[in-house]
Amino acid sequence: MMTAIAVLRSIIFYIVFYIGSVLFVTGSRIAREMGFRPLRKVVHGWVAWHRWCVNWLLGIRVVVEGVNASEPVLYAVRHESFFEAIDLPHLFDVPAIFAKEELFAIPVWGGSAEKYGCVPVARGDGARALRRMISAAKTYNAQGRPLVIFPEGTRVPHGERRNLQSGFAGLYKLLGLPVIPVAVDSGPLYHRIWKRSGTITYRFGEPIEPGLPRDEIERRVLDAMNALND
Repeated sequence: MMTAIAVLRSIIFYIVFYIGSVLFVTGSRIAREMGFRPLRKVVHGWVAWHRWCVNWLLGIRVVVEGVNASEPVLYAVRHESFFEAIDLPHLFDVPAIFAKEELFAIPVWGGSAEKYGCVPVARGDGARALRRMISAAKTYNAQGRPLVIFPEGTRVPHGERRNLQSGFAGLYKLLGLPVIPVAVDSGPLYHRIWKRSGTITYRFGEPIEPGLPRDEIERRVLDAMNALND
């Protein structure tokens, strides 16, 4: 049952976070003209602001189980809410993030996201889109940046298991990198109008070797990504 405190927390969160977001997003437009380092500071400042609001205004604690890899890998992250979409630069060190193309049409933010290192995923362009993604992935991987993708392609309700988009298998095959699945259970707390306090957990799975058949890699990634669904 939703409580008055949860409603009040959510209202305060929306006001405080989004007013701050306007300042950070506007600042990103200026910073990206000054180079990557200033842009990175603004983006990471916005991400830290979001995490602070989540912790102190919503009463949500964030727990990480497992560790990032020290070698190049492709991270496949479960997607349940807007929380992890914002939080990824807090979880990884300057990640290159594959995101659906529609997000880059958002005024100001879209241009800043692309400058930061987000890679548009154009699902309707088929092989041409995959070639662009592979080229960008190889460039960012050579720079030592973590590669992160939401292989389900969209937010999936907590407890629901959905097939992965075909682009994930193509990236896995052509990059030749191990995959680390990451489970997250943000949906029950964050993906609602009136958000709830509690704990959101990230769980890093074991690395999965490159070169597996599509059916096997998708099954193993899905199993690990859904490890927090119980």
